Amino acid sequence: MNTKMIGTVAALGLVSVGAFAETSYETASVVESRAVYEVVEISTPQEQCWEEEMVVDRRGTDNRSNTPVVLSTILGGAIGNAVGHNKSNRRIGAVLGAVLGHSIGRDIMRRNERPSIREYQTVKRCETIYQQHEEERLIGYQVTYLYNGQEYSVRTNTDPGDEIRVRVSVQPVL
Repeated sequence: MNTKMIGTVAALGLVSVGAFAETSYETASVVESRAVYEVVEISTPQEQCWEEEMVVDRRGTDNRSNTPVVLSTILGGAIGNAVGHNKSNRRIGAVLGAVLGHSIGRDIMRRNERPSIREYQTVKRCETIYQQHEEERLIGYQVTYLYNGQEYSVRTNTDPGDEIRVRVSVQPVL
C-alpha cells in the first residue's frame, strides 16, 4: 500500500513541475560567426607504372616428332632378334637391340633440335601507391549571440546569418 502511495506522489510531483515549466522560441542577434576548420590527412591512391625488360629462353623443339625414336626402337629390336641363335638369345638380343635403338633415336632427335632462342620482352608492371596530403575541412561555425543583454556562444553546423533562433525555458526554483 505504501508503494502505491509513493508512486502517486511522484507522478503528481512530475506533473506539478511540468505545469510550472514554460518553453518558448525567440530570435537573438548574432554578434560573430566564425568558421571552424579541422586539418585532415587525406590518402589518395595512385597507380604507378614502369616497363621492365625480361629475358625469355625459348626452345625450338615445340613441334618435334617421336617417329625417329619409335623406328629406331623397332629396328634395334629386329636386329637384336636376328642376331640371336636360339629362342632365349633372340629374346635377350631383341630387348638389348630395342634399348640400343631407342638410345640412338633419342640422340638423333637431340642432334636435330634447334638451339634455344633468347628473346627480350618488355613487360609493363604497375603498383598502387598512396599520396598523403593535408586538407582543411569546415566542421562548423562558432557563433556568439546576444540575448537579453548577455553574450552566449554555441557551435553550429551552418552559418546562422544575422539572427539565431533560441529556445527559452522558464522554470521556478523550488
